[in-house]
Amino acid sequence: MMKFNYAILKGKIVEKYNTQKNFAKTFGISERSLSLKLNNKICFTQDEMLLCTKLLGESIDKIVTFFFTLEVQEVEPKVRE
Repeated sequence: MMKFNYAILKGKIVEKYNTQKNFAKTFGISERSLSLKLNNKICFTQDEMLLCTKLLGESIDKIVTFFFTLEVQEVEPKVRE
């Protein structure tokens, strides 16, 4: 399963709403549901992506940055024997 990096989204949430709890209330979901989404346990729906972007006062162009930045997984180099 692909994992997404929501660091930019999390930063914007804190910048605009101070806490994820405040944002979750405005977003209309529980703090737990928001946490699960931000930790790649459940996915954001398309409607949620649009609403989230709107609530943060950002243009629709930010959807890619907020929701589709892939988590970089470090790969250990193979050691030659």
